[in-house]
Amino acid sequence: MAERPRTGRGSNSVQLRRYNERIVLQALRRVGEASKADLARHAHLTNAAIGGIIQELEAEGLIQTLGKRHDGGRGQPATMLRLDAGGAFGIGVRLDRTSLETVLVDFSGRVIGRRAHDMILPAPEKARDIITRDVVGLIDLLDKAQRDRVAGIGLGMPFNLGSWLSELGLPGETFRLWDEVDFAALLEEALPYPVFGENDATAATIAELFYGVGRTSDDFLYIFIGPAIGGGIVVNGDCLRGMTGNAGHFAVMPVPPSKLASAPKPKGPWELLITRASLAALGRHLAYQNHETSSRTDLEEAVEQKLPAVEEWLDDCVDALLPAIWSAHAIADAPNLVLDADIDGGLIDRMIAMLRQRLAETAPEARQPPEILRGSFGPDAGAIGAASLPMFFNFSPRASILIGEDQLRAERPGPADRGGPVAPSSRRGASLVSSRASD
Repeated sequence: MAERPRTGRGSNSVQLRRYNERIVLQALRRVGEASKADLARHAHLTNAAIGGIIQELEAEGLIQTLGKRHDGGRGQPATMLRLDAGGAFGIGVRLDRTSLETVLVDFSGRVIGRRAHDMILPAPEKARDIITRDVVGLIDLLDKAQRDRVAGIGLGMPFNLGSWLSELGLPGETFRLWDEVDFAALLEEALPYPVFGENDATAATIAELFYGVGRTSDDFLYIFIGPAIGGGIVVNGDCLRGMTGNAGHFAVMPVPPSKLASAPKPKGPWELLITRASLAALGRHLAYQNHETSSRTDLEEAVEQKLPAVEEWLDDCVDALLPAIWSAHAIADAPNLVLDADIDGGLIDRMIAMLRQRLAETAPEARQPPEILRGSFGPDAGAIGAASLPMFFNFSPRASILIGEDQLRAERPGPADRGGPVAPSSRRGASLVSSRASD
């Protein structure tokens, strides 16, 4: 095992080198291809320093050399570099109250395989058995050398599965079992990989940061409309977690009550955003109008058909999102807001168009609304986000590397002498730094 970076303030040469390596990987992730000179300028490194880093990353199989680039200038043509898609692999598990999904992605973020189940979330032990079978099946898609490069399993799930059940119209007994179990530990006991647990909305935000809009923007708000509604906040290229891992928890933002007849009667003068802006709210209003839906496919078909009930909910949903977005924008002052959803059928583009218009109409004096951007992954956001967790926390240039707070193990998938797990597991509701990092 490589030596763990020292804790404390300041930085040392090992931490600084790790940080510079990740800056190089980030640059390649953003631009696709670059020369050594390009990377040296981006990372503010000397040619000698960048040469050593590139040599190390090539030896570890994380980047690869392409052909020469002829730009018409003097001197020798530049050798181009890019990420090696086979340099690392991540497994993502997304648990929701109404679905289970597992995906396998490569270092470029490409989905290699997936397993999905639309069902009311079963008891933890049964869910573990389903996911274990799915993970084993996905690992079989890799050859032996590739299996040694699996960075770990990312687990994205709501931290409070036993909450908001009345708002979502779901039974309570099974879900309350989930609030009494550490599912990351349960899953890690069943599989030979470290498990990174995280809030599902935060995981989806990290996918957008690592593989999507984050390639060109270091600051944005993120909203994902699924059975519930979640989100995240990206500042300076990192995803805020908050004390409990619930930063960007749009679901509990107070908004005026809904005007829809299908909406539950509020307990006071305010309603929670989850009650109005969620696919559960859409399904509830469709059912009220005698259109029963039992899956995401049913909801998407209703959207495609532009049923009157969908139009009514969409108008109500956008009205609820307006005060939530303005409040978040006032605090974060982010230039962009990324919007994505578990279904499409034209829903996302229509919602973005309506939000742009109404934000412009309601903009306070001397304030510009954030630019609304379409998310990159749609219904795959949660699972790809989960798969991004081991990648992000081992290959992203987080500032904690420099100040000694990053206690993740220093090994990375690569040559045999650097083998082993990439990082210890994290636990729900706690920091992604594990106490076992001192082993």
